[in-house]
Amino acid sequence: MPTVYLSPSTQEYNTFVTGNSEEYYANLIVDAMIPYLNASGIDFVRNDPNGTVSDSIASSNAGNYDFHLAVHSNAAPPNLAGMLRGPDVYYYATSTRGRRDAEIIANNLKQIYPLPDLVTVVPTTTLAELRRTKAPAVLVEVAYHDNWEDATWIINNIETIGRNLALSVADILGIAFIEP
Repeated sequence: MPTVYLSPSTQEYNTFVTGNSEEYYANLIVDAMIPYLNASGIDFVRNDPNGTVSDSIASSNAGNYDFHLAVHSNAAPPNLAGMLRGPDVYYYATSTRGRRDAEIIANNLKQIYPLPDLVTVVPTTTLAELRRTKAPAVLVEVAYHDNWEDATWIINNIETIGRNLALSVADILGIAFIEP
């Protein structure tokens, strides 16, 4: 059975414009993924919500995972605070598999995000969770938590986002997606 490492944000200090934290909502999204992963026969291990990103990387690297998925929400730089919108799907810039996986996730997110043209795939070499994990990895910034419309969209669509990400994981692993 394929196994995925789920790494929801451990950043309780990143607050949504509406209240609560990035860590809180990322964990709710991953919670919503679980019934779909179970129904589809996809095993998973989850990071420790009390840990750090380094702990998550070490935990992922200690196992033999087919895929590593980090789930976050974004914030604009201070000069653009509250003005940016849309999901950003990051992959390690030189990873062909990472790019393919990020494109699968982005294409699926376009089906549920209200402004699909704002869903972007972003190559990077700076994010540790992409640079240092053994398993092919993608980091999803579901939307901007400092933008009222995006934050509200996340809050009102936890189940839909979770289902969509589970569908993406099934697509990435070549597994039939099964509704619970």
